[in-house]
Formats: sequence, C-alpha cells, structure tokens
Amino acid sequence: MDNMKSIYLSDIEAMEKFARARFVNSLPGPKPICLVGSIDAEGRVNLAPFSSVTHLGSNPALIGIVSRPDLVERHTLSNILATQSYTINHIHSGILDAAHHCSARYPRDISEFAAAGLTPHYEGNVAAPFVAESRMRFALELEETVPIASNGTILIVGKLILAQLPENHFGADGAIDLTALGSLASTALDTYFELSPPMRLPYAKPRL
Repeated sequence: MDNMKSIYLSDIEAMEKFARARFVNSLPGPKPICLVGSIDAEGRVNLAPFSSVTHLGSNPALIGIVSRPDLVERHTLSNILATQSYTINHIHSGILDAAHHCSARYPRDISEFAAAGLTPHYEGNVAAPFVAESRMRFALELEETVPIASNGTILIVGKLILAQLPENHFGADGAIDLTALGSLASTALDTYFELSPPMRLPYAKPRL
C-alpha cells in the first residue's frame, strides 16, 4: 500500500495509556471474545471477558488465556488457582451489551452474572458456572500457569473436559460453524466484529 505511516517504539511509548492499549491490542487483528466463568472456594462466582483465548494443542486438548499483571486483585485468576475449574463461553450479539458490562470492576462479593443480567448454568461435576445464554461453551481444569517475566502477565493453561454447542453446528470432520453460532471477535478493548461465512481451503501441500 502507498502512504504507509511508520510508528516507532518511541511513538507508542508516548501515546496516552488507553490509546496505547487500543493500538497494541489491535495489531494482531480480531481475536475471540469470550466470558470466563469461575468460582472461589466460598462459592462466589465471577464472570469476566477475555480476548486472549488461544488454542495450545489438540492432544491433549489445551486452551490458554492470559491474565494481566497481578498488581490488583484478579478475581478470575485467584478463583482458578483456588478451585482449578473455569468455563469459557462464546459471546453473540444478543448478549454483547451484558458481556461488555462484565468488564466493570465489581467487588468480589458482587456477581457479574447478576449485575449484567446473565444466567449461571451448572453442569455435572464442573464447579465453575457456564453462561446459560451462550451458544457455545466449554469447561477446563487448570493444567499449569506460566509466568511471563517480560510484563508480569500469566498464561493460564487449561485442559478441556467438556464442550457444549448445538448438535447441528459442528460436522463429522470436527469443524464448528462459528458463523451460524453468531460468535463474535474483538479488538482494541471495546470494538466487536461479526464473523463472515468461512472460506475453507484444502490441506496445503508443497508446490513443486
């Protein structure tokens, strides 16, 4: 493209705090936006949006999320460490406003479920609550935490133990129809995207 603007580290460091966060957060492009449900040892539930959800491996099935530096009380992180249980719940446009509201900082004894008008759902032997209104949700057990020394964040690694989604939205080949589910993506902390119908290409082989 013509007229490319060069933005150097010094320019980024000079940005206002939230402008810098939005800019750097946007660099990877849209990412999954999900609600993480957790519960502490006293039974108090928490619900928080995360846009750092990433696949780490399929056998065993491992999913990672990144918790910000533990400089203030992080209810999600402390709950996961205490109970080893948490859920990840996809967000769709019908619950977007409520999900976004869950990013507000509530005291530990206030449930984001109640504050945002979402419904906790419990399943089998999973201690942490799911979001009943989510169209795709899964539960994890804590496998390990990995401190990232460079900035104080923590990679939370979980092992998949249960996934729930409508029966007609995934195929025999394992593909999930995220477009039909209405799953959203996000970037820049406050900007959300709908997914377009996917383009599927065959498994790539070397072009000789």
